[in-house]
Amino acid sequence: MASSASAAPTVSKALFGTAKDGAVDLITLHNDHGMTVKLSTRGGTLTEIDVPDRKGQMGNVLLGVRGFEAWEKQVGYNAITGRYANRIGSGGFMLDGTFYKLPVEPRSGTILHGGFPSFSSKIMAAETFVKDGRAGAVLTLVSPDGENGFPGELTLHVTYSLGNDNMLRLEYAATTTRPTVVNLTNHAYFTLGTHASGPVYDQKLQVFASRWTPVDANLVPTGEIRSVAGTPFDFRKARPMLDAIYSSDPQIMLGHGLDHNLVLDGPSGGKPRLAVRLTDPRSGRQLEVRTTEPAVQLYSTNSAGGTDAGDGLTIRQSDAIAIETEHFPDSPNKPNFPSTVLRPGETFRSVTEFAFSTDKEPFPK
Repeated sequence: MASSASAAPTVSKALFGTAKDGAVDLITLHNDHGMTVKLSTRGGTLTEIDVPDRKGQMGNVLLGVRGFEAWEKQVGYNAITGRYANRIGSGGFMLDGTFYKLPVEPRSGTILHGGFPSFSSKIMAAETFVKDGRAGAVLTLVSPDGENGFPGELTLHVTYSLGNDNMLRLEYAATTTRPTVVNLTNHAYFTLGTHASGPVYDQKLQVFASRWTPVDANLVPTGEIRSVAGTPFDFRKARPMLDAIYSSDPQIMLGHGLDHNLVLDGPSGGKPRLAVRLTDPRSGRQLEVRTTEPAVQLYSTNSAGGTDAGDGLTIRQSDAIAIETEHFPDSPNKPNFPSTVLRPGETFRSVTEFAFSTDKEPFPK
């Protein structure tokens, strides 16, 4: 934790590059322990998170590409997704007696991450700050009424901040002019051994979730909520991800790996609670994820097919694990799931924290 002798974290903003739709900035957060976070105003994309291993060697624990042009082609990685993160089925959703038809994929009848353009592809306004021992930036986006079929003009503010506690915090706030549905996350891909370490099979995952939501052939939840006991989704005790990703369980076969929603234990909506722990035995790096959200979607980079990362390596299947704190997929069509409805006069709020350390400072029991 920060001491009285610690220097305050810093923030800087510089031009990342110029695209057809405008200038894109790169924001850099840096703390007194050498941790660095870089994010692009294109979709609030996290381009880099550098943290030390047990020997003090810095490494980037995000899977991604190098350089502005490459990131322009790789829209979606490590970015804010919305208006509705994850999937909505049934061709759309009913709200207050009106059916809102969405631009779904024709064969499956589903829409993923709010369709295109998703929030991940949009340039956001950014204001930087240093306050209360944290350095950060507030990114703002206004999504017009009817965009991708969703009702209401939605105004979104996402605050990224870093302290000397080696914790990156994301705070979301959204308002609407008409009743709508909202589900927001950052689709960050983590590999604590860095990209050079290869697939995440040996990295150990613990998820504080006793239940999960099975999916149909289109990876949309069926509406059932099951116990994780006896399934590949039982990460209540930390274990390597290899056996789950390679399982022949029908649900794993549908997703070609992990691509499922786990229901977090404990009440949501209050103080961020412990959701996920990820450790890398080789480097000693650790990540603890806390959130106010009711669930987390795990995705083991199942569709990666050889993108040139620009670091002498290609992005392959299982090179990272996405840890998407969010509401349940297809909640607008599942009345037994926690509601994602947002109405005028209300404010959607959500907080997720990514706290980094090494095994020299073990997690508390």
